[in-house]
Amino acid sequence: MEKKIVKSEAEWREELTEEQYQVTRQKGTERAFTGELCDNKEQGVYRCVCCGSELFSSETKYDSRSGWPSFWQPIAADKVAEERDASHGMVRTEVLCSQCDAHLGHVFPDGPQPTGLRYCMNSASLKFEREQEGENS
Repeated sequence: MEKKIVKSEAEWREELTEEQYQVTRQKGTERAFTGELCDNKEQGVYRCVCCGSELFSSETKYDSRSGWPSFWQPIAADKVAEERDASHGMVRTEVLCSQCDAHLGHVFPDGPQPTGLRYCMNSASLKFEREQEGENS
């Protein structure tokens, strides 16, 4: 595993927008149906907005109708970490970037096959890198 990326809160605040900081560093959630990547249908890779680590592929993105970008699996199991989240009066499984501990969203057991999982991510925690013409063709 690569070395963890650790920065001070001041460094994160300087590098991220206010919404990105609130979501990724303070475990916030953007309002449903407001994120710019929710309806993105282009081919490419979704990276961590904080450290650039590859997290999800457009190949596993689907329309969950939840209001957030949803995927049925990460690019690789070691790219994300999961923690129990008992905040807001419910128990959920939080998803974090394993490289920098950015809060990405939550995973739920109500997704499509083959995994049956729904990785429900915040657009503010991701940056999309479009697949270049000629790749994978």
